Amino acid sequence: METVELNNPKELIEACLRGDRMAQYRLYQQYARAMLNISYRFVQNREDAEDVLQEAFTDAFRRLAGFRYESTFGAWLKRIVINRSINHLRKKKADLKFFDDMHVFANKAEEVVDVTGLSPEKVKQAMKDLPSGSRMIFSLYLLEGYDHNEIAEILDISVSNSKTQYMRARQRVKEILTQSGYEN
Repeated sequence: METVELNNPKELIEACLRGDRMAQYRLYQQYARAMLNISYRFVQNREDAEDVLQEAFTDAFRRLAGFRYESTFGAWLKRIVINRSINHLRKKKADLKFFDDMHVFANKAEEVVDVTGLSPEKVKQAMKDLPSGSRMIFSLYLLEGYDHNEIAEILDISVSNSKTQYMRARQRVKEILTQSGYEN
């Protein structure tokens, strides 16, 4: 098999489709760390996140012929990792219950928060104290950039439930950060 210096994702993908194992390894190396971090934010366990990562790459390589370059490979793979992470949590029967007091947040407008001096690490640490369902929505919305319609579809919940859970999680994260010394 010919070995070609592959510098961009499209060349790597095309080489993978031809069965080039080195190209698969390079593609894995290029994306594994970021995808592991995404999975870990959901499953909250390193070993489980590594399992999810392996399953996601296996799935991605199996479905690679269907990749249409309508988005970046990273965005496509990220979606697979997120879906695999959610499925992993469902299989483990994680407590994905959501808050019942949705009416408290139903008509509140989102406030602008001053985040001067606030690091992503502090927010991620505070997120660990959230219930798993709320943490998932918070992560999908804030960290992964999904909108509430997409989150509702992914998690099979209502859009208003997604919005409410996000606002509740955001409020709880703010409380945790305030208790740990962050003042805005």
